[in-house]
Amino acid sequence: MKILAIETSCDETAAAVVEDGRDVLSSVVTSQVDVHSRYGGVVPEVASRAHVELLTPVVAEALLEAGLTGWDLDAVAATTGPGLIGSLLVGVSAAKGYALAWGLPFVGVNHLEAHLHAAFLEEPSLNLPVVVLLVSGGHTMLISMESGADGGFPFVYRLLGQTIDDAAGEAFDKVARFLGLGYPGGPPIDREAAKGDATAVAFPRGLRGEGYDFSFSGLKTSVITYVRKHPETPVRDIAASFREAVVDVLVEKSRRAARDVGAKGICLGGGVAANALLRERVTAVCEEDGLQAFIPSLVMCTDNAAMIGATAWYRLRTDGPSPLDTPANPNLHLPLL
Repeated sequence: MKILAIETSCDETAAAVVEDGRDVLSSVVTSQVDVHSRYGGVVPEVASRAHVELLTPVVAEALLEAGLTGWDLDAVAATTGPGLIGSLLVGVSAAKGYALAWGLPFVGVNHLEAHLHAAFLEEPSLNLPVVVLLVSGGHTMLISMESGADGGFPFVYRLLGQTIDDAAGEAFDKVARFLGLGYPGGPPIDREAAKGDATAVAFPRGLRGEGYDFSFSGLKTSVITYVRKHPETPVRDIAASFREAVVDVLVEKSRRAARDVGAKGICLGGGVAANALLRERVTAVCEEDGLQAFIPSLVMCTDNAAMIGATAWYRLRTDGPSPLDTPANPNLHLPLL
């Protein structure tokens, strides 16, 4: 089953062709980072207009790389949420149009669920249950991903914890902006932190040891307050100490969650999963605890359409096609047990 998948939930315009939910025949991602960096963040109206301009050539390139035409496909999928409503509407409308033109079923995909399924593209033999740490600019969640009652489909998702204020990626962006490192914040903070002293400043660890929920707003405020009082502190040391505080909490809670639910491994997902220290620490604790560490490649951390195609194949098998009146929903929630 070959599925053309479209992802336009935020500021990446992406299309991919995925076969049988596992084989990526093509994956094309066009980033708008250069467009939004001048504003210090994603501007929704600018993002949606860019999707309108970019989507058709991105889809054409994805089909060309796969060596297929629309008539060779079995379904068309698109992210229906969560995300920016204007951006979502561009992708959903285009996908429905392609489905109608080629006489194919349409599949609406939850962006958060797609991050959970991204691991299967690189680890087809993923052993469940696993604890997934989903960390991005908009979400920070700990999810237990389990097999269905018969040991297979449908999968079961249990929310263990989530942020009560800022997401981890949002905190990276805000701190980077304050430090004058630009947008997006993750890569420049990683670069500066690699040169700094992570013990230079003892920033607070929000909700450490308290359940599985996260809080990063207080940490962000602490960084701002400290820098204003101690402007002489090198940026590299601030970045290293901040990154250390974020990763400490993410890894500690993921490790404890995996132990408590009897998970066989810990899986990372989302843009912040590209953070070098986070990848290193998760790998280390999994080795210590005898767990499998599922660390996605960097291209699978950021938003992409291949993960949408993988999830669409799964949803077709479990639920069938989506109605053509399925709306874009910027507040769509993960389907939890």
